[in-house]
Amino acid sequence: MTSSSLPWSRRAFLASSAAVGAALTVAAPGPAVAGAAAVGVADDDEFARLRVKWRTLYLGEGFSPTAEPFRSKLATLGEQAKGWQDAMAPAAGSLWPDAVFGDPDPNTDTESYGYSEKMQTSYERVRTMAEAFCRPGTGLTGDASLRTAVLGAVDHLGAQVFNASRKQYGNWYNFQIGAPQRLLDICVLMYEHLSAAQLTAAIEAVDHFVPDSLVASYSGTSTGANRIDLCRVLALRGILGGTAAKVALARDAVSPVFPYVTSGDGLYADGSLIQHTYVPYTGSYGAVLIDGLSRLFALLGGSTWAITDSGRQIFLESVEAAYAPFLHDGLSMDNVAGRAISRGLLTGDTLKVQQDDHSRGHGIIASILLLGQGASAEENTRWRALAKGWFTRDRYSDVTAGRTLGVAALSRVAALLGDTAVKAAPEPVGHRLFPSMARATHRTSRFTASVSMASKAITFYENGNGENLRGWHTGSGMLSWWTAGDRAGGGQYSDGFWPTVDPYRLPGTTVSRKTLADGEGGAWGAPRPATTWVGGATDGTYAAVAQDTRGLSSTLRARKAWFFLDDAVVCLGAGITSTDGVGVESVVDARNLGASGTARLTVDGRTRAATLGSNSTIADARWAHLAGHGGYVFPAGAALTALRTERTGTWRSINGGGSADPVTRRYVTLLTDHGTDPADASYAYVLLPGADAARTAARAADRGWVDIGSNTGAQQGVRVRSLGLTSVVFWEPGTVGAVTVDAPLVVQIRERRDGTATVCVSDPNRAVKAATLVWRRPVRSVTSKPGSVTAATPGNELRLTFGDLTGAGGLTQKVTVKLR
Repeated sequence: MTSSSLPWSRRAFLASSAAVGAALTVAAPGPAVAGAAAVGVADDDEFARLRVKWRTLYLGEGFSPTAEPFRSKLATLGEQAKGWQDAMAPAAGSLWPDAVFGDPDPNTDTESYGYSEKMQTSYERVRTMAEAFCRPGTGLTGDASLRTAVLGAVDHLGAQVFNASRKQYGNWYNFQIGAPQRLLDICVLMYEHLSAAQLTAAIEAVDHFVPDSLVASYSGTSTGANRIDLCRVLALRGILGGTAAKVALARDAVSPVFPYVTSGDGLYADGSLIQHTYVPYTGSYGAVLIDGLSRLFALLGGSTWAITDSGRQIFLESVEAAYAPFLHDGLSMDNVAGRAISRGLLTGDTLKVQQDDHSRGHGIIASILLLGQGASAEENTRWRALAKGWFTRDRYSDVTAGRTLGVAALSRVAALLGDTAVKAAPEPVGHRLFPSMARATHRTSRFTASVSMASKAITFYENGNGENLRGWHTGSGMLSWWTAGDRAGGGQYSDGFWPTVDPYRLPGTTVSRKTLADGEGGAWGAPRPATTWVGGATDGTYAAVAQDTRGLSSTLRARKAWFFLDDAVVCLGAGITSTDGVGVESVVDARNLGASGTARLTVDGRTRAATLGSNSTIADARWAHLAGHGGYVFPAGAALTALRTERTGTWRSINGGGSADPVTRRYVTLLTDHGTDPADASYAYVLLPGADAARTAARAADRGWVDIGSNTGAQQGVRVRSLGLTSVVFWEPGTVGAVTVDAPLVVQIRERRDGTATVCVSDPNRAVKAATLVWRRPVRSVTSKPGSVTAATPGNELRLTFGDLTGAGGLTQKVTVKLR
């Protein structure tokens, strides 16, 4: 979607936002924003004030219900609620005929999961009805018949399934988080209309399914985002029941989420965020985490139960350390979204719309805005500037259309965009490595990129609950990238990518063409390669990143390395070996052209793969260019296969809850075919995101721009003289150019024009007990070094001795020197 296709303009949205003011203290008319005085709350009734506060957080404030996009969103909400009201048909085991929750054989099998999910779905529908009753502009605001329907639905669900005498079945999440959160929201929204008996029944049911013991230990399903969800349940239950101990428990149970972890679920010191033990999840469970914490901070702030644990600062710092690196022009990168990448267009009946990297990104950014209200003034100022930049640069999914956010979050965004005092901040440039979750992000003024890897500690991919069934190779070196001038406006992986891309040909990967089953390798992060070498070294601007690649359910092995520069990524592969009896390919790229794209592909100046279905093989390609996307240079020449295809798939093929409607997209794919059962094959290419054909051809003609000093299974290294950069992945001890090491390390050396240099070293394998590095370059002095360096000797050459690096967590050890 682009701004030109919207029924209202960004300018009109901003004008309406400015009209209601930048602050979020102006209440919209009607029940949606009733204040304490409006509902007769006494000054000394803290629980009542917190109820009203949650109601306002849920419903939003400071917006005009007659201004777009709020007007349309509220009208749609009313239509949805009316539909559910009319379709209600209470019966044994169901409230709606298409949402049967009564399980004839309750247990924890797949069938029972389906029944428990329908219980949660039923509460979701009732919450939608309650929301329409409370909000202005729905056509049902304060409607007596809708009120009766909501209260009757709460009674029916309470009597049938969610009560203190029933046992949990199916998915634990539905009973401990999904249903109780929705029920408690309904109770807050309808509080003045509930009888004492109805409120008591709801509270007793929540106490039954969510006992205090669920947060007694920070383990199992009570960690990370799940723990915060449980704390939300406990806090609202305490507020509704007037039970101070419950609210205090919720507050205190948040604290174990804050400290950095070194294994399992949680936030790591390097900015990694893991859930389900093995899955990078900043953009999905991490989104739930920041949403939940931002709401709890806002809800309890200023009350007797304010969250004041000093550890909260760790999480506040994660905004820029963990979340921001994976946000790009409004989107949140798919490589930290786990199985959520398969939820593109879901079937179902809520007001949810198509999910993609932009909708996930918008949600996280909106949570950052709310979190900022509980942060320092300096943090809040920075975050608001970043958020404004992310939103205003998003040309693929304009937040002002109202497609991606609910009314409450959108009201906060409207205030931000209408606040002329806030200036949009640019993308923060630089390189970030996340060793604990095998990810890296790279930003320059020209492009943004991210690579996804896997190891013993990090899964190839996660599938579960019938989701992400073919994400097999997303952790096999997938390289995602975007440019500032991307004609698709950042929609490369948003626009029907996942159901239509060839799952064996993801960009940047080296894979066996061995046929894999849906969910191959097991669920919940079970498929992991038997290797520990994943990571790299960076000075914060450039980086050398490497992956000891193993095939999923395959004999494939490969050594892959990426060297991230200012306008390019040098990609090397070596030691590519397999005995699967099928072909092996290294995918240079697979670019999504959209439903009707015709971007011209040229190879060495000649048009190739010009028509749909065409397949061109070039024996000795030197460069290639895809119009509107970027260029590719093959320094030593390459046997290149170029394909232009039109692929059709469905979201249901990769997610059991997805739409069965066909989706068709066009692709240009460039790859190196290593043949069947290759032995020690290799590749080398340079990616130039956003480059035009002339710049690509010029870079190819400049044979001295990059010197590939080695590309073997033992060492992979490059030197770029114009940048003063030498980067080497030493899979084994040895020498490349002027650098020698006696242990497996990644080394990056950058010489600057001011006569200084930075030597960066890491131990991705986390196994080096001692190491020596020799750089044959005259060095005057060592100006700084980390504690891991036990000796540093300058002179005609630099000799660095490192102690035990096993506890460094794969982080870069940086030494600075003055050159002679």
